[in-house]
Amino acid sequence: MLSLKPILAKQFAKLIYRKNQKWIDHPVETQQKVFHDLIQAAQHTAFGKDHDFANIRSHSDFVKQVPVRDYEALKSYVERVVSGEENILWSGKPLYFAKTSGTTSGAKYIPITKESMPGHIEAARNAILFYIHETGKSKFVNGKMIFLQGSPIMKEKNGIQIGRLSGIVAHYVPKYLQKNRLPSWETNCIEDWEAKVDAIVEETLPEDMTVISGIPSWVQMYFERLQQKTGKKVGDLFQNFNLFIFGGVNYEPYRAKFENLIGRKVDSIELYPASEGFFAFQDRQHEKGMLLQLDSGIFYEFIKAEEFFDASPERLMLKDVELDVNYVMIVSTNAGLWAYNIGDTVQFTSLRPYRVIVSGRIKHFISAFGEHVIGKEVEQAMEEAVKNTDIRISEFTVAPQINPKEGLPYHEWFIEFENEPEDYTEFARHIDASLQNQNAYYYDLIQGKVLQPLKISKVAKDGFQEYMKSVGKLGGQNKIPRLANDRKIADALEHKIENT
Repeated sequence: MLSLKPILAKQFAKLIYRKNQKWIDHPVETQQKVFHDLIQAAQHTAFGKDHDFANIRSHSDFVKQVPVRDYEALKSYVERVVSGEENILWSGKPLYFAKTSGTTSGAKYIPITKESMPGHIEAARNAILFYIHETGKSKFVNGKMIFLQGSPIMKEKNGIQIGRLSGIVAHYVPKYLQKNRLPSWETNCIEDWEAKVDAIVEETLPEDMTVISGIPSWVQMYFERLQQKTGKKVGDLFQNFNLFIFGGVNYEPYRAKFENLIGRKVDSIELYPASEGFFAFQDRQHEKGMLLQLDSGIFYEFIKAEEFFDASPERLMLKDVELDVNYVMIVSTNAGLWAYNIGDTVQFTSLRPYRVIVSGRIKHFISAFGEHVIGKEVEQAMEEAVKNTDIRISEFTVAPQINPKEGLPYHEWFIEFENEPEDYTEFARHIDASLQNQNAYYYDLIQGKVLQPLKISKVAKDGFQEYMKSVGKLGGQNKIPRLANDRKIADALEHKIENT
């Protein structure tokens, strides 16, 4: 029987694609309008009055009146909202707080308002519609789709619902997708991640799965459980599975492992969602980077990462950015965040339209010796080292070894292999050569005999999962930092190291 859904999906995709071209073709004007709309809407809030929004006419006025803040610096305002006060950061009260785990401040409460909520939903929807429009592939809408996410169970405080972002979004799945969507509500509410994955395996095995979505490390766990239970490749279990949607981390280090678990290549769409806003999605299958969402009630500023810790770093608008420069992304939003540092660094891969990749975290870097190594560089080094080999990586992280038992200091790479290299020394040499090629500071330190080339520590199977479980961050939206300037994670992994 012919289904109308794929035909209707194509028509809807064409409509949405054309609608979005209006702001894509006029990016600077779109951002100027967003900026002025935000300032006008928040003039009478406590924050707006404290920062004289009534007299802000330009970006330079905004820079003078509103300093860049992280969560800690904004916390006094957020606490007033949490306590039930109205008109503090945005008019009225937020609909939700997305609760996230902060590294220094404990739990963070990020507001989501009735104005900002559509941005989260529409961007996720549009990512799929842009894919349909570009590829013409729409048959997958007849099958089942799974979104590995946090529990949708909410708590309430002073009239505001509190939950994980992915759980909040679960309440907004369109009706036309409800019948196609897995897991069931009951399974989605399971808090224990391992029990949840087992339940998802049972629910999905008999189904015609066509779309699978989630953070790669946790989807990998799901795929492995499927394979353990059946002895089959995921692509054989789900023969119509041809679209993987992911966000949160770079997929490339996982790609070879996934293709082995699936048994074939599948299309993928990268997303850039965060509690603070849905910032970008991959709009083209064969273009690098994700389309920055400029018409979603988010005003963007960018600070060069190398200048970020200066006394007065320059805050650039969209029209001023350049390709391949590492920027800290600053956002002001219709959820009431103002000149807010989300902690991510991005690089532009295209200026027509504006596309970005996430290059790392401003706090996640290694510069124990002045090398300024960032997440993008270690991921690219790993990607180049495994390319055209049988080596498959499950997970990895990097830390400095400042006080080795012998010899010069070095970078220590903790790697959990699915399929390990025959020659570890040669594999390490490939990674190190790529890192030197990308980073002039690292190159100088190696050539100048300040550092010795990196060393690999092989992590036992499931070592990273066990670590995440031990710190209460197994599953959901949690992910391993690619690198750190200290040895907190490295020290926790020490007892999981195996001989190579």
